[in-house]
Amino acid sequence: MYDIVILGSGPGGYVAAIRAAQLGLKVACVDKSSIGGTCLNIGCIPSKSLLDSSLKHHQLLNEFDSHGIQAREVNLDLSIMMQRKEEVVSQLTAGVEALFKSNKVEFIKGIGKLVSNSQVEIQNDDAKEVLETKNIIIATGSSPIQLNNIKLSTHVVDSEGALKFEEVPKTLVIIGAGVIGLELGSVWARLGSEVVILEAQDDFLPMLDKRISRQVLKEFQNQGLDIRLGSNVLEAEEDQEGIKVTYSDGDKETSLHTEKIILAVGRKPNLDNLFDDTLLNLNNQGFIDVNEFCQTSIDNIWAIGDVVRGPMLAHKASEEGVMVTERIADNDVRLNYDHVPNVIYTHPEVAWVGLNESKLKEQNIDFKSGSFPFLASGRALASGESVGSVFITADNETDKILGIQVFGPSAAEILQQGLIAMDQGVTSEDFGKTIFSHPTVSEALHEATLAMNNKAIHIQNRKKKT
Repeated sequence: MYDIVILGSGPGGYVAAIRAAQLGLKVACVDKSSIGGTCLNIGCIPSKSLLDSSLKHHQLLNEFDSHGIQAREVNLDLSIMMQRKEEVVSQLTAGVEALFKSNKVEFIKGIGKLVSNSQVEIQNDDAKEVLETKNIIIATGSSPIQLNNIKLSTHVVDSEGALKFEEVPKTLVIIGAGVIGLELGSVWARLGSEVVILEAQDDFLPMLDKRISRQVLKEFQNQGLDIRLGSNVLEAEEDQEGIKVTYSDGDKETSLHTEKIILAVGRKPNLDNLFDDTLLNLNNQGFIDVNEFCQTSIDNIWAIGDVVRGPMLAHKASEEGVMVTERIADNDVRLNYDHVPNVIYTHPEVAWVGLNESKLKEQNIDFKSGSFPFLASGRALASGESVGSVFITADNETDKILGIQVFGPSAAEILQQGLIAMDQGVTSEDFGKTIFSHPTVSEALHEATLAMNNKAIHIQNRKKKT
């Protein structure tokens, strides 16, 4: 009898398993493939590896001249780049395997299915076994959404296939200008592809305030990403020139030819054949219905990560895994879902947390705001990374920080500093009194906070109303 059986070994499942073992619980983690799930094996980690490698290639070709560094001949060996990516993945998966062993987590390879609230059936090759357990955590993750009118083939791939190209495509169409589409577009554009991104929505990155999203769009266009908004893809068919993509742009139809297509239109929860329809409730979007503690309609069955509401983010899944195992161990742990950070790992990075201006206005919250451009940052200028800015909002009455958006160098790291302040309920006035190292790009966050209260030093403050 197990205390917990976890279905899925991604960042939600494996973190939950390790914490459960640390709490003295007997735990088994079940997965049909390698430890680490999509994020570690075919998602977050390999994509970040290629993002880093492709950035170095781009900088060597286009940016180092200004530093007085000239490369007479630059050769790209994509096979070595891909090999490095696989080595990074192997090293990390081996690390998680070692953590399982040291924490005495039992890993079972196979396909799991809920038989009841206390039984999980495991199918492995031709063998079946049933595990008895006091609690079940569903952490099976998600997979790319497919389009009915465009089928996967050697020329049409999803986000997983886009990380396995054997050659750099001369032309590339990406369907979807979300996080995945922008990151993959950046990788292949830096390596030499002519990239067109087709996005059905008219607004670019609508989760950001307009002043930030406009900066991001302009910079990505300057980097060679041809982003076409309001473009609904109708069909893709192979012909003698490659693949012909037809899309509607307002009242007209437009066609273009490309060598490869990447589908990046979102992800769906992995729930097929996981349980009978009568066992657990799903919400209107097809996710498992859970309460604020990730508890399903059956008290001892829990669900975390991409199979439940909220952003499909590895760190959100991990923290839900910790919360659930702690609650199973009778510890009162909860998450603040208003403070889940989001990052697009392009260059510059885009990062945000909390409420944007549109949401604040919708909720009739009286707020103040401040911003600071990296163009005025000494550290950013010295490193040649002065594109972008920091934007921050706070409650006008309580002075508590409500939202932060960063577009620029080390945006994810800068955001995290502000998020710590938000979690601790620090006021913008107190945060402005914090000493920041000079010169650092983090000073932009400090200055944006000062600007909110008309105390910025390195930019002109807004004139006070008389």
